[in-house]
Amino acid sequence: MSGIDPVCTVPAAEPPAPAGCGGTVSHALAWVARLHRIAMGRRLRDLGLYPGQELMMMRLWDCGAVRQSELIQSLGLDPSTVTKMLQRMEQCGYVRRSPDPADRRAVLVEATEAGVALRAGVEGAWADLEESTLAGLAPADRAELARLLGLVGGNLTEEADEEGAGPVC
Repeated sequence: MSGIDPVCTVPAAEPPAPAGCGGTVSHALAWVARLHRIAMGRRLRDLGLYPGQELMMMRLWDCGAVRQSELIQSLGLDPSTVTKMLQRMEQCGYVRRSPDPADRRAVLVEATEAGVALRAGVEGAWADLEESTLAGLAPADRAELARLLGLVGGNLTEEADEEGAGPVC
């Protein structure tokens, strides 16, 4: 053995070797998810957003004004993370927070006009990423990949639901 860590010498174009025993599919999923997030981050930067902020905006576009607590639950993020995201997005003029008239202790979050104006750009970024991600795959392969990922997602849904991730509206 040369003393060189083989995981550290793997080119970036290949998934990392799984540490320990087994788990090659899980490692490949983690690797692809990371690359996908980086690619989306580059597209979002052109829109003035950080990764994750577009997911929050999508919830607001779909649901309208929602309680901040419901947004936290649906995104499955730590409350402090969501609060920081909202502060940044409020400073940019994309969201507005206000007391909930039904419960003054709760806070409602809604997209502003500037936030709604981001929708076409975000949808375009997702469409562009979809094409880039699936380049070279035949339509049948794309459909099969979507089917298989749906099954994998279904396998993980119960575990994710235990963490509180779920729809807002």
